[in-house]
Amino acid sequence: MLSRVAVVTPVYGNAPTLADVAGGIAAALHDRPWTLRFVVDASPDDSLVVATALAAADAHLSVTALARNVGQNRALLAGLAAEEDAGAWVCLDADLQDPPEAVPLLLDRLAEGDVGAVFAGRRGAYEGPARRLTGTVHRAAMARLTGLPADAGAFVAMDGATRRALLAMSPPGMVAGIGAAGVRCASVPVVRAARPSGRSAWTATARLRQSAQSLVWAWRARDPV
Repeated sequence: MLSRVAVVTPVYGNAPTLADVAGGIAAALHDRPWTLRFVVDASPDDSLVVATALAAADAHLSVTALARNVGQNRALLAGLAAEEDAGAWVCLDADLQDPPEAVPLLLDRLAEGDVGAVFAGRRGAYEGPARRLTGTVHRAAMARLTGLPADAGAFVAMDGATRRALLAMSPPGMVAGIGAAGVRCASVPVVRAARPSGRSAWTATARLRQSAQSLVWAWRARDPV
C-alpha cells in the first residue's frame, strides 16, 4: 500500500490561484494517496474564504489559518507540524510558479532511498533578470556553505527524518534548515513558470534580509561557536 503524500502550501495573497493549485496536485498525484494543506498566513485577500470553500468540497484538502502573518517559512513549518502520518512531505508555493505536475518527479527521486530531500532545481525565465541574478547568487552562496545543490529552492520533497529535523531546529528557511541538518540531498531540474497573476509579496529589501538571515543562520548552525 502506498504511503500518503502530504503537500503543504503557504498562502498569502493567492486567492486567484488556489483552485488551480488544488487541481494540479490532484492530477499529479491521482495514482497515490495524498492530502494538500493550505496554510493561510493572515492573508489580506480572500484566500482564507477560497481555501475553506475548496476544503469543504474535497476531503483531500485542509486549511490552517494563522491569526497573524508569520512569513513563508514559519507557515511551512506550521503545515509540516500539522501533517504527521505521511510517507513523504512536499512544500511548494501557491502562486503556480512551482508547477504541481513536477511533484511526482521529486517523489520518484526521493523513493530511490539514498537521499532525504529532493529539490526542484530552478530553471527558466520565471522572474526578471535582476531577481534571477540575486537568487542565483544567494543559492550559490548557500551551496558553498552547506554543500546543497546550487539550484535548490523552497520547492522540495522530504522524508520523515528531514521533516523532524526541520521542526526541531525551526530554521529561517527550508533550504538553510536542510543544509544545516546535513541531510543528503539531490535536485531534479524543473522549469518554473512566470507568476500568472498578482505580484510577489517579497520586496527587494525583504529578499536581501531573508538571504542574509538564512546564510548567517546556516553558517552558525553548521559551525557552532
